[in-house]
Amino acid sequence: MPHLLIKDLPRYECLLEAAREFPDLDPSATEVFLHLLRAGDEAFRVVEEHLAQHDISQGRFGVLMALWGNCQNADCENEKPLTPAELADRTGVTRATMTGLVDTLERSGFVTRTPHPDDRRMMSVGLTKRGEKLLARILPPHFRRMAWLMEPLSEPERRTFVRLLTKVLGRAAEAPSGSESPARGPASSA
Repeated sequence: MPHLLIKDLPRYECLLEAAREFPDLDPSATEVFLHLLRAGDEAFRVVEEHLAQHDISQGRFGVLMALWGNCQNADCENEKPLTPAELADRTGVTRATMTGLVDTLERSGFVTRTPHPDDRRMMSVGLTKRGEKLLARILPPHFRRMAWLMEPLSEPERRTFVRLLTKVLGRAAEAPSGSESPARGPASSA
């Protein structure tokens, strides 16, 4: 589902005009923010269309990737078991959501639940051979799509883009919760 529910972004001149009515509106910050959301939505769409061809959702794919990334070698022989709570933390979803994702993946035969090796009261989630085969089918074209999407950017532009996005991510982590509004500070140069 898109995060930005408009396709045609407002022109900068429109943002300047809106700033006269709403003094807290920073036109250049708003322009960048809207473009960031729009680009994110389109990148999400490109990935979602590919995953739909394999009848898998973004959420289930995220769980499989977290488990795959947990493997220490190609055969996952040294896999450290992950609990549903650890998977929820790694993928950024609630524990309740993770339970549903694992249930679906287990029914499809892509993951298994087993008693945790250190604490029998807990369960561990692991990738099955079937899950590994699914990822082996999905990942090569998935990686090609990522490369295709980023192809217009040169290597230096990509490094700059990552550096800039890292700054935005860091700032987002500082955002106050609830109804507090962050104080507007002076713009800083990149």
